[in-house]
Amino acid sequence: MLSVRSPLVLTSIGLSLSLALGAARPHGEDAESEPLREALLEAAQETPAADLPGPGVATSETCTLCHSESVNAAAMRDRKGNSIAPFDLWRSTMMANSARDPFWRAVMSAEMASTPNAKEAIAAKCLKCHTPLADQVGLDDHGTNDPLHVLDCDGELGTMARDGVSCTICHGISPEGLGSDASFTAGFKLNPNLELYGPHKDPVPGPMRVHSGFTPTYGDQITRSSLCGSCHTLQTDALSPEGEVVGTGFHEQTPYLEWRNSAFADEDAEGVPMEPAPAGSRTCQSCHVPTTDEAGMRTRTKIARNPPGFDFPFIEPRSPFGRHLFVGGNAFMLTMFRDNAEALGVQAPTEAFDRTIAATRDQLSSRTASVSIEDARVEDDVLTFGVDVTNLTGHKLPTGHPSRRMWLEVVAKDEAGDVLFASGSWNEQGLIVDQNGEVLPTEVRGGPIEGHRETVSDSSEVARYRGIMADVEGDATFLLLRGHTWLIDDRIPPRGWNPEHPDAEATRPYGTGTDADYAPKKGATTGGQDRVTYRIPLGAKAVDSVSVRLVYQTVSPRYVAESLIFDTPEIKRFMGMYEAADRTPEVLASGYWRPR
Repeated sequence: MLSVRSPLVLTSIGLSLSLALGAARPHGEDAESEPLREALLEAAQETPAADLPGPGVATSETCTLCHSESVNAAAMRDRKGNSIAPFDLWRSTMMANSARDPFWRAVMSAEMASTPNAKEAIAAKCLKCHTPLADQVGLDDHGTNDPLHVLDCDGELGTMARDGVSCTICHGISPEGLGSDASFTAGFKLNPNLELYGPHKDPVPGPMRVHSGFTPTYGDQITRSSLCGSCHTLQTDALSPEGEVVGTGFHEQTPYLEWRNSAFADEDAEGVPMEPAPAGSRTCQSCHVPTTDEAGMRTRTKIARNPPGFDFPFIEPRSPFGRHLFVGGNAFMLTMFRDNAEALGVQAPTEAFDRTIAATRDQLSSRTASVSIEDARVEDDVLTFGVDVTNLTGHKLPTGHPSRRMWLEVVAKDEAGDVLFASGSWNEQGLIVDQNGEVLPTEVRGGPIEGHRETVSDSSEVARYRGIMADVEGDATFLLLRGHTWLIDDRIPPRGWNPEHPDAEATRPYGTGTDADYAPKKGATTGGQDRVTYRIPLGAKAVDSVSVRLVYQTVSPRYVAESLIFDTPEIKRFMGMYEAADRTPEVLASGYWRPR
């Protein structure tokens, strides 16, 4: 019997079938006669499913048996022969390590410390998305009175919790209600019949049923953005320090809704696929689980190999095949996982993290944004120019957790290479500094909140893009569960953002005022861009060059200074890793100008 709460146990019939179905042959060779092949297939399909108790979830260990690389199999390889096995790519992603994330654990502990009367409810909400396997089985503090005990406890529940957003969660999500408000904040429903969905029709169910207890089933929702939207749309209620609900329905994170209100969407405001899909539309999976190889060629390969490590003779190459990269923008935390592997208990090897970090940085620097310097001129000893920032993604930039921010670094130099003007430079702690290297007051705890900038003329002024929450009193807050609305949200919307769209209210900007150059213009389908005007007094000096870089942090130092102020083990552990980390921001795009 295979238990979802135990390590994988192969049944004797499963092992013998695997051996018969190609285990003894090198990959790529045709073998069994057609009669034997048909007999084996019939036997496999008639084998009853293993008895799986509980809600029908299993850790990734179950799936590695057939969906990880084997040197003896051609399955799950691209045109160049590189392994693209789902498990091998997934294990070094933020998805796989969602429960081990030390920043998430620190933030969650800060929320609980700030509102101790609601600590169980806070933990339950956070664990739904970050430890979905354990949440589906049933969270249990095992009598410790610590709702976070599940993250590090021994035994089967702890193993499930630490497996993060694992295979049987995403592939087990039923199409029921996807894209609706009820599906958000981990409101998805798993298939009750132990079926795991994939994009291929008529799968051969026998081997998977024998070895895992699950039945492979066709389901087109696995390729739809609404599936991702169930966790990547997070609504929270504002709490008082006493734990009372003082505000409801705050859209804290809305990547899916931002995408749905963009030129990339192929679903309507109810999450229903558009027929036909609009030209130029792209799903979440198109970027984050691409069905093309690194050269952009469509991937076609066998989707599994047998447990002993050889190719199944009866499985033909199929397409689409999604590379389970789950590449986002969080190279900082991936690096922290790699550099603190033992302390964090990560399972992926260093080289796997290196590969995922490189892919993340490639995406950030080549497919995320562009900047350009426009209309530069010198009049009356003042250099004036515009910096255009364009969002190339299908959601806000930056998107997701409000610890994230990006800003413009602009440097003007004379012919000798001396700096005439600098805005947006930073020090080794990742803090923004002025032209003299002094940390700006806006970077420290309790400092002023700089508003949205249309113009910059002094080195103390910086064009930033970020979301800062406001509590029920309208004051800035960095505690997630004090958030009632946005004080400032000038993150750049995706191209095609429409103020008349049903999701516009949940995704609209805040604090941008009447900025005519900012992306969302009233009454127009627009989005995707902003222009900041720079006016730099030169005096008697002549400018030789201007450079601009758009830079990005997933963990803002100001956010850390404001929110991680409590004496918890999780905060202490994160701060030790954070202070030792390289906090250099990521460069998303750059531009350059010289006078003729």
